[in-house]
Amino acid sequence: MRRVAIRSAIVALLLAGCSFGFTGGGLPPAIRTVAVTPFENDTSDPTIAQQVDLAVREAMQRRLGLRSAAESQADAVVRGRITRYLPDEPLAYTGTPSTNPGRSTNTVQVTKRQVQVTIDIEIIEQESGRTLWIRRALTRGGEYDPGREAEGRRKALQLLVNDIVDGAQSQW
Repeated sequence: MRRVAIRSAIVALLLAGCSFGFTGGGLPPAIRTVAVTPFENDTSDPTIAQQVDLAVREAMQRRLGLRSAAESQADAVVRGRITRYLPDEPLAYTGTPSTNPGRSTNTVQVTKRQVQVTIDIEIIEQESGRTLWIRRALTRGGEYDPGREAEGRRKALQLLVNDIVDGAQSQW
């Protein structure tokens, strides 16, 4: 009899756990489509805007489950500006001191670099004009070995997208 009671209690707890959930997060029910407008680019790199646009658009579709739509038809609009792009920030060095007495010739080599991307971004609900989420000077960096800047850029963009998705979900 006692075993039956214990099993029943365990089953009840498991079933109760199935209905557990968080409230306050997620998208408003009316937001099903999104338009990601081209990011304005204040940097000297002409390709960074296209890469940011694509990364944000894919995140909205894959991670937030929104369908892409024209701005006039979308439930929400994402607008942004790339305010800074630093492709070649040194992070780590190695050095070799001079072996010649009286000479100060040291050899320094950069062993790790970083790409830094800074953006301003906002997500606006079309119908009401209400700002759903906004972030100014959102900055992320991606480390890379010398000669592999594209890898650092990918890492920085992934971190930016993660912050955008996390921030948007926590605010809605």
